[in-house]
Amino acid sequence: MPAVGAAVLAIDLINPFDFPGAAPLLRETRRVLPNMRRVLRRARTAGVPVIYCNDNFGQWRSDFRSNVDLCAGEGAVGATLVREIVPSPLDYFVLKPKHSAFFETPLRILLNQLGVKRVALIGIAADSCVLNTALDAHIREYEVAVVRDAVASATSARTRRALDLLRTDRPIRVVATRAALRWLGA
Repeated sequence: MPAVGAAVLAIDLINPFDFPGAAPLLRETRRVLPNMRRVLRRARTAGVPVIYCNDNFGQWRSDFRSNVDLCAGEGAVGATLVREIVPSPLDYFVLKPKHSAFFETPLRILLNQLGVKRVALIGIAADSCVLNTALDAHIREYEVAVVRDAVASATSARTRRALDLLRTDRPIRVVATRAALRWLGA
């Protein structure tokens, strides 16, 4: 039985990895990919909503499905990774224009309609979009857990710094996949 009011926020997992400096981020993301897939799979099985919160890459005339097709398509740098974490038809999505999944998006409305009080974050980049989303979720009084072995930055040192900031300066849980799944009830 899923925890009352829990959801997984999958941050920027649908990504073209075609920008300057993307190669190390793709490498680090591949390293934690098994844990990301585990969280997604177990959440779905337990009935915990999965919400993909993704950049629109400045493509104001695109939509989420177009972004998935682009990032998983032939020739896309990160296509093999993206194909392993493609959303299921029952997952939700929110396109975001900036770093936080809450900034100028309908995420809070969606979470309220789903009755969500606690969110577990997975995704990229831990030192940017995951960090900003975790802080914004905390500000909005959600219980927050960042799944430390299911987030990545361009380097493991940058991920550690971001997680240390969340762990020591904020009442945000930083937990391993197994603990996150228990916390979610998945």
